Amino acid sequence: MKKIKIMGVIALILILAACGNSGIANPLNYEVSDFSYTDQNGESLSLKDLEGKVWIADMIFTQCDTVCPPMSAHMAKLQQMVKDEGLDVEFVSFSVDPEVDTPEMLKEYAEGYSDDLSNWHLLTGYSLEEITKFAKDSFAAIVAKPEGQDQVMHVINFYLVDQNGTVLKDYDGVSNTPYEEIIEDIKKIQ
Repeated sequence: MKKIKIMGVIALILILAACGNSGIANPLNYEVSDFSYTDQNGESLSLKDLEGKVWIADMIFTQCDTVCPPMSAHMAKLQQMVKDEGLDVEFVSFSVDPEVDTPEMLKEYAEGYSDDLSNWHLLTGYSLEEITKFAKDSFAAIVAKPEGQDQVMHVINFYLVDQNGTVLKDYDGVSNTPYEEIIEDIKKIQ
């Protein structure tokens, strides 16, 4: 009888552990702060709209002359690979220069990388102060625009966010982007 109880307790622990396990080793577990911003079509996109969906996030700006062009090219390639795999994933790029990046500018920028923006949302409609706080609180990321400069310092990662708005993992978005690893991680949580 004692053996059966112990086995039952072990089975229960394993079941409960499996329920809370995303399948991602050592997840970051950052909680994305609530938001409602404007996308490249002038439409609102909020954390609530992404509820129940897996998404990949990054931070870019249209006037960036260093890391953003390769990041956006990598995001477009990842978007196509995900589509080819038949996975349902949203892509969200937060502008870190929102006072310059209008929805129209973001749309023109994105169209230079992808002809399918149906699941790629480039967001603006907030202040630099707001995105700086949001990036820090949601992604443990730094955003800073030095006074008198037109370039913004920002993180160069892609972030895997689960259906509950939890950031599970980050990846290099500029060089050696691990496309296959990202796709495998998406499959683990879908």
